[in-house]
Amino acid sequence: MSEDTLFHKIIRRELPADVVYEDDDCIAIRDINPQAPVHLLLIPKTTLPRLADAEPAHAEMLGRLLVKAGEVARAAGIGDAFRLVVNNGAGACQTVFQLHLHILGGRPLSWPPG
Repeated sequence: MSEDTLFHKIIRRELPADVVYEDDDCIAIRDINPQAPVHLLLIPKTTLPRLADAEPAHAEMLGRLLVKAGEVARAAGIGDAFRLVVNNGAGACQTVFQLHLHILGGRPLSWPPG
């Protein structure tokens, strides 16, 4: 997989983004097309095109992402009610092929989604 997606360019600071969190493993940015009052993208710095491409070696990184999603949601003020979304593949509306978690909140979220 090429490390030349939009998200890789943001991580390398080649493109601007509204960064709300960053550490050695991941970055969280505000979505430019928000679907809720709070809509953040949590992106691992490890290249992984889709969740379906994950292997056992990715388990620790994926676990850290889930823990970090809760921390980022709390810092954004939506820690008590938020939704995580992972789009896997073009048929599920994935447009950037670097794994990322959508963190949505700040309004009631109905079910079923989509």
